[in-house]
Amino acid sequence: MFATLLFIFIIGYAAITMEHTLKIDKLVPALLMMVLSWAVIFIGIPTFWLDPSIGLHIDPKCGQLTIPELTGSLLEKREQLDATLLHHFGKTSEILIFLIGAMTIVEIIDHFDGFQVFKSLIKTKSKLVLLWIIGLLAFFLSALIDNLTATIVLISILRKIITDPDLRKWYAGFIIIAANSGGAWSPIGDVTTTMLWMNHKVNAGSLINHLFLPALVSTFVPLLIASKMKSFKGTIQQPDSSEKTKKQSVIILILGLFLIILVPIIKMATHLPPYMGMMFSLGLISIIAEIISKRQFSLTDITATNSHTSPTFKALTKIELPSILFFLGILMTIAAMESMGMIYGFGVQVQESMDVNLFVTLLGIASAIIDNVPIVAASMGMFQFELDHEIWHFIAYAAGTGGSMLIIGSAAGVVAMGMEKISFFWYLKRITLLAAIGYFSGIAVFLVQLI
Repeated sequence: MFATLLFIFIIGYAAITMEHTLKIDKLVPALLMMVLSWAVIFIGIPTFWLDPSIGLHIDPKCGQLTIPELTGSLLEKREQLDATLLHHFGKTSEILIFLIGAMTIVEIIDHFDGFQVFKSLIKTKSKLVLLWIIGLLAFFLSALIDNLTATIVLISILRKIITDPDLRKWYAGFIIIAANSGGAWSPIGDVTTTMLWMNHKVNAGSLINHLFLPALVSTFVPLLIASKMKSFKGTIQQPDSSEKTKKQSVIILILGLFLIILVPIIKMATHLPPYMGMMFSLGLISIIAEIISKRQFSLTDITATNSHTSPTFKALTKIELPSILFFLGILMTIAAMESMGMIYGFGVQVQESMDVNLFVTLLGIASAIIDNVPIVAASMGMFQFELDHEIWHFIAYAAGTGGSMLIIGSAAGVVAMGMEKISFFWYLKRITLLAAIGYFSGIAVFLVQLI
């Protein structure tokens, strides 16, 4: 059964990595391998089973952690499998509902042209000053609205400032680096940090405290090097624009960002799961959006004739549902392997064969090739460290920033690749080394902080 699950995962993930070649969206193999993995388990009925209600326990004879045996009648075993499947589906759904709420808030802000406020504030004609402004915007904005969305927003703004597509590619490369670094230090800045936060591996305050400086260094070092490059010397000629910032755009932008920041505060104050705080914030901004749109707000007055004018309705139609389904497939596949003890067993072998810090560093490099979501999902099953252990913070940093080393290594890179037609080899020749220097610089700062 172990071999079968591993085979399904390898074939499925190979299909995910070759989605452009196969011309099949990555959510398809992700969903298929999720169903096939759990089907193998339910048909085969494993001998050993990592029931989340029991978990790992210490064998009194050898003093080591062991995986409990699945006991009882066939019906009782299937009931335990059902309970475990429901547990993992529930924990995964918490993450997905959280992401849907965050995506919807961002789309509501965009509906009112809230992000154009940033464009109106950029007045410089210096290429170098613009680089630093865009880089810092990407770093801090991604911490609030996630690295993928921040990349889309800033490249859209760049298109209105820079007419030269070749020059925009350079700026897009540094947006990728800064956005990935910015997402790494925030519990709501990247899917992986959100996973660690919602699975009680890190606290929001502790994550920010430990990773802000390393993430900042991983952005600053490439920007400092770029400051000496010829591509960022001189000035740009901004196209004339008669667009004026609307008052409602400023209101929605400030309100939306505030409500997203409010989510961790709600969790600390009420001890409710993070997705509940996100739903609360979504409800509040939806009310304000309806009022600003000058519509009569009524929960019972949602019909086919008037729902299309609702900002919330429009926002819900624009969220990245394929990404949500992809995360569902990946996380539930990893959960199947975790429940069989495969992930934990691999983690034990790793800790016995190499230094954990070295392994996490390699995980970050691997995230440039393999999506960081399954890497972090697997790491949560490998290690049994306590809340806010340094390794969880290191994993958040490595998985978040390591993907910048290749343009296909992060969602931010992939979307920039599509928006600006950046080739894999263009990025490899010009940006990869800078991203790698930033990555290892941040690691150095992180390890120094532990001393």
